[in-house]
Amino acid sequence: MIIPAALDRLDEVLAPIDAALDKLECPMKIQMMIDLAVEEVFVNIAHYAYAPDTGDAEILVRTDEETGTIEIEFRDSGIPFDPLAKPDPDVTLSAEERKIGGLGIYLVKKNMDAVTYRRQDGQNVLTLTKKVR
Repeated sequence: MIIPAALDRLDEVLAPIDAALDKLECPMKIQMMIDLAVEEVFVNIAHYAYAPDTGDAEILVRTDEETGTIEIEFRDSGIPFDPLAKPDPDVTLSAEERKIGGLGIYLVKKNMDAVTYRRQDGQNVLTLTKKVR
């Protein structure tokens, strides 16, 4: 799907992903982890990829029923940004001691089995992979 990268479109992003997870008989706990990761990535695209302008996000969903795996690929033509390049936040520090930012992508990496980034054809391409059963 190609959709405007706007916060009010998040439900339209999650609906087909949740439908694909239902087909895979994904447990609710894992679905919630995936939904959180998808929300984090889409919100980041909506807030930062095209700022101060707006643009589209392309989301591709691939499933493998045999292995019980889902792959969700996000593409945007916004400013180049590799969210995986930053070091993980030090979660042993208190909230007051930690630097602002980076926690969302850290949670995405922790909730998914694999997260990859590449810049291809003028687009940011972030791929999330999770085995759901």
